[in-house]
Amino acid sequence: MRNQVKERACSGTSHEFDSISTNCEIKVRPARRAELALLADMAHRLVPGVQIAEPTLGKYLAFDPQCILSFTRRQKLLGGMAFLYLNSRGHDALILDEISLTHPDVGLLASNHQEVSAIYIWAIAATGRGIAGLGNAAAHLRKPRYVGADCFAHPSTTAGRDLLIATGFRPIASFQPDLWCYERPWNRLRATMPTPWISSRSLADARQ
Repeated sequence: MRNQVKERACSGTSHEFDSISTNCEIKVRPARRAELALLADMAHRLVPGVQIAEPTLGKYLAFDPQCILSFTRRQKLLGGMAFLYLNSRGHDALILDEISLTHPDVGLLASNHQEVSAIYIWAIAATGRGIAGLGNAAAHLRKPRYVGADCFAHPSTTAGRDLLIATGFRPIASFQPDLWCYERPWNRLRATMPTPWISSRSLADARQ
């Protein structure tokens, strides 16, 4: 059923995060430990206010090797994208502004055996053609572990805000200042699908 809803949602959307085309020239894969220093430096230069250092990135990469993706072309590092995969407690903490987004408590992150309730885009840093890897990163987030989770982000630059608008993110009401959300299209479609009509006779039959 989820696949049918997903297909219907994708066919009716455009210019959204889940509809960004992938790029075969850009390779997007889980970051390697040796790349973290370069990724941290790139984030400091390109994303105002980012203070995440290499040791911090290493801590979260060790907790979840899929939380940082690197973008490369012909073996040259062009950038990366980091995520916080939040469990239900982390999801609530994000909305209520009860999470440190520079050093989040790992107890708020989804472990391998927990459902990912929400995805917070921690940082996007890319140079040149690297931004073309965004569609590949979106494809990563359509894997079964992440596909049901809506995405959240804070715009930190005018260009970042424009990117969020262009890819279907919208500001939402929350205790977390300037929090934007991208609701997955299949979640939207599923929420608006009418409830099947069930007769009282059918309910009676079901109870027998």
